[in-house]
Amino acid sequence: MKLGDIEFHVFSTGRVLLDGGAMFGVIPRTMWEKKMAPDARNRITLSMNSLLIRAGGKRILVETGAGDKMDQKFRDIYGLEGPNLVEGLRGHGVRPEDIDIVVDTHLHFDHCGGNTRIENGKVVPAFPNARYLTQRGEFDHAMHPNERDHASYFAENFAPIEAAGLFDLIEGDRVLVPGVELICVPGHTAHMQCVKLTGGGKTAFLFADLVPTTAHLPLPWIMGYDLYPMTTLENKKRWIPAAVQEGWIALFAHDARVPAAYLRERDGKWEPEPVAMD
Repeated sequence: MKLGDIEFHVFSTGRVLLDGGAMFGVIPRTMWEKKMAPDARNRITLSMNSLLIRAGGKRILVETGAGDKMDQKFRDIYGLEGPNLVEGLRGHGVRPEDIDIVVDTHLHFDHCGGNTRIENGKVVPAFPNARYLTQRGEFDHAMHPNERDHASYFAENFAPIEAAGLFDLIEGDRVLVPGVELICVPGHTAHMQCVKLTGGGKTAFLFADLVPTTAHLPLPWIMGYDLYPMTTLENKKRWIPAAVQEGWIALFAHDARVPAAYLRERDGKWEPEPVAMD
């Protein structure tokens, strides 16, 4: 899809199965299971979607999925399977060494596991020619997580990047290249960032884990994983209406069926109108 001079692709780096109750927080199972049916272990199927952007002479990769470093026990717990990141990039004619910038919206394992790979028994950056960008506050917290969220952070996904001197830790909103902007949207974590693309009179907005799937469009449907749910609520009240009123393309990091959609307001509810993507 093109927005003026900006070209972008949304593609899956595989599936992950997460507990349905945790994904929908205070919403009862009798309600959320109508939208996303769980398996026998109460897990729902999610995609790990990445965004490949060509803009300003740069190839920018947003989100790298869970990667392939996990052992079989971990893969079974989270049902990890499907196409990997390198295959997804190859399908768009891009090699790992072609990537100029990697953007981590935050550093949970299912969003940044593909930052690194194992080479000769050592964990190394998967994109050797890229600068990696995340918020400084997110990195600092990831290096010293608390008891509530330590299971989401694995240092092997980001510490080798810092050791190699490839991290650019930013503070606040940032324009990467004309038409590509990183915007701090806390709630899920204190320093999560979303990505806004603008060009040709159109806008696309990657909601990251603010609105991980189309099932999370209703305001109270907030993940139990969110550290600051009331902040998530306030940001949903800000960004979803903006997408509706201004006709943005909404991009969803975890929706396996509708990775991209226009949002329409009908009878007081927000409904997705899927956008055809390659």
